[in-house]
Formats: sequence, structure tokens, C-alpha cells
Amino acid sequence: MNDISESEEFEKPGKSGGPGGSGETEESGETEGFGGISPTTLADLLGRGQVMDIGVRPLWPSVPRVAGPAFTVRCPPGDNLMLHAAVHRAEPGAVIVVESGDVDHALAGGNVCAVAQRRGIAAFVTDGVIRDLAEVREMGFPVFARGVIPIPGTKKAVGPLNGPVRCGGVDVDAGDIVVADEEGVVVVPRARHEQVLLDARAKAAKEAGESLDAWEAAHRARIDGLLRDNGFED
Repeated sequence: MNDISESEEFEKPGKSGGPGGSGETEESGETEGFGGISPTTLADLLGRGQVMDIGVRPLWPSVPRVAGPAFTVRCPPGDNLMLHAAVHRAEPGAVIVVESGDVDHALAGGNVCAVAQRRGIAAFVTDGVIRDLAEVREMGFPVFARGVIPIPGTKKAVGPLNGPVRCGGVDVDAGDIVVADEEGVVVVPRARHEQVLLDARAKAAKEAGESLDAWEAAHRARIDGLLRDNGFED
């Protein structure tokens, strides 16, 4: 677990979260319910523009679904200082979303993920890479990223936290709701989360109440109609 390349020590978690913290966040009420909604359902409602590209994927199998408010970070090429800073500042339940400057240097490793998990952070989502995958997989900390590399980044570049970022082809603002599992990563704009959640629940309920026979009949009728309208003949 040697992801602190300059041998600096982590500060201990404070009252903002983790052991000894309240465990409550301002956004907790806003994200309640999204954990029960599949990214597939959300993608149907939100469209391609809110779905991260396929390169941002879970780094270990059977990762649980995560849902939480985005805590956004931007790291320049070769540097991971601000992600390490965010680990101590994000509230429990947050999903740390990182716009990475490259895929040649790891943003985090086993120690960083362990501290994030201990502090109650829900997951890392990044278009960069991490290292110490075996440790991260063993601890069960969800990481959605482009891959793994053993080379650590440096810690020199200071920048703001919770500013707008672009990750996996999606613009993400602090407080947007991030829902991720093995199906993909979807970002729900914070301003729309209430309506999207209502629509998603209604869609899921409708689908759950429809038998496969009924779905098949409707699907066949729709496909045959499209074929006929476009000149297809059996």
C-alpha cells in the first residue's frame, strides 16, 4: 500500500466525516432512492450525454451499485495532489469524480482507497488510472476508472476543489448525482434530480409490472411496424 510516493502522512479524518463524524451530509436526502435505480433506466431517461464512455468501468468484478453526490476534482498530467486532498474533505456518501490529466500516472493506490473507504466515501470515478488493484479489490472499495498502472503521480499542483470537471465525456458539477455499477456510470444533473428520480421510479414500476409475453408482443409489433414503414419485406 505504497501509494504515498513522497512518504507524507495522511491527516486524520476530522468532524466532516468518517469515524467520529456525524455521517450525515447535506446531499444525503437528495440522493436517497437513486441506489435503487439502474444506470440503464437512467440512461433511457437522460440520453447519451449523461453517460460516461465505456472506458470508465469498474476495476473489479461484481462491484456494488453506488449512488451519491459528486465531489469533483481536477488533476493535471502526472499529478494527484488534489485527489489526495479531496479524500479528507469529501463528506461521507460522496462519489469523488476526477478529471485526470493522463493515464500514465496513478491517481491513487491502496492507502488512499483504504482511507477513503474508512471515511465513508462511496467510490472513486475517474477517467484516469489507479494502482494497487489487488488491495483495492480485497477491501471492496468501488473504483470506476480506465485501468491500472504501477507508476505514481507527483504531488505538486494545487487547484480548486468542487469546480466543473469533464470525466468520461460528461460534464460534472459538484452535487450532481452519480450512479454507477457494472452497467456504466450515469450523471444526473443536480437541478433535475427530483424529476429524474420520479420518472425513473415510474419507468421501473411499469417495467416490473409487464410480463415478458406482453413485452414480446409489443416489441414484435413495434419492430414489424418500423420494418414495414422502411420498406422491408419478408
